[in-house]
Amino acid sequence: MKTRLVLTLVVALAVFGAIFGYKFLTIRKAMAARAAMTVPPVTVSATEAKRETWPNTVSAVGALASFRGINVKAELEGVVRRIAFESGSAVAAGDLLVELDTSVESAQLAGLEAQARLAEITLTRARELRTNGTNAQADLDTAEAMLVQTRSAVEQLRATIAKKRIVAPFAGRLGIARIYPGQFISKGDAIVQLETLDPIHVDFSLPQQELGRISIGQQVNVSTDVLPNQALAGTITAIDPRVSETTRSVQVRATFANPEERLRPGMFARVEVVLAASENYIVLPSAAIVFNPYGDSVFVIENGVAQPRFVQPGPQRGDLTAILSGLQPGEQVVTSGQLKLRKGSAVRVDNSIAPEANPAPKPVES
Repeated sequence: MKTRLVLTLVVALAVFGAIFGYKFLTIRKAMAARAAMTVPPVTVSATEAKRETWPNTVSAVGALASFRGINVKAELEGVVRRIAFESGSAVAAGDLLVELDTSVESAQLAGLEAQARLAEITLTRARELRTNGTNAQADLDTAEAMLVQTRSAVEQLRATIAKKRIVAPFAGRLGIARIYPGQFISKGDAIVQLETLDPIHVDFSLPQQELGRISIGQQVNVSTDVLPNQALAGTITAIDPRVSETTRSVQVRATFANPEERLRPGMFARVEVVLAASENYIVLPSAAIVFNPYGDSVFVIENGVAQPRFVQPGPQRGDLTAILSGLQPGEQVVTSGQLKLRKGSAVRVDNSIAPEANPAPKPVES
């Protein structure tokens, strides 16, 4: 009985040993075959990290404002007799805009002028009589006061008539007329908008820490959606003397030419204030940077192998990003295909699929 049991155990152990040996040899062969396999390189695009000199700028969003702009209003009430302008037309300073009816004032003026002439004659006679001693000094004083009073009334009425001829106070472009001939308008009623559009202002705000880096006469570049392919150059013409207690920012105004008057007050604009010094950066396409909460990185190609490298991104210009640390000029950096890479991945560079990197990209209309 014991001999049979020992024999059974020996046979079982031999069977299990054979199975284990077979599996062991199979696994070793598979591992050897896997080790012998060559992983094909990952196709990526790459670029060389280069140094570039960027203008040192401060960016902001502003609003356009007219060089001069008012809502022309009636100073006196009256009936509109004539409208001398066309909506949207350009006018010079002093051009007639509107005439109100002055028939009553003109009739009154004729009577006052006659009274003024009579007062002059009366004063002349009073002076002659006073020279002969045939009238009192009070009579002469009364005649002089009467002349001053009547002349003042004449001038006052002439001023009233002049104010009923409403003229452009400065050159500019008119808006849409808000009155019609025959309409009765009251004091303060709006007539038309008048704006000087060339030159034009852009108002924007900057954080208080930038106040020490800006000054009157400094260059600014302005771009708008209306002129997407143009950057208009202007200069800072005013800086508010007070910093906002709410936002801790300072209001700045720049002025630039608008000869075609395509830019209008109220439009939004992107503003870049050009500072005195320029900055020298190592520059990469923004697509080359892998942004992560634990640190931003790039893949650097060394001897055909991709190695991750932590970097510190800096300012951006369009599709380009400045690298402040972690990279040296001349190193080759992967710009697309990073998701397929791991540390030590072999790579093959094919720049036919490289993404474009434009420092001033423009939208493409289909």
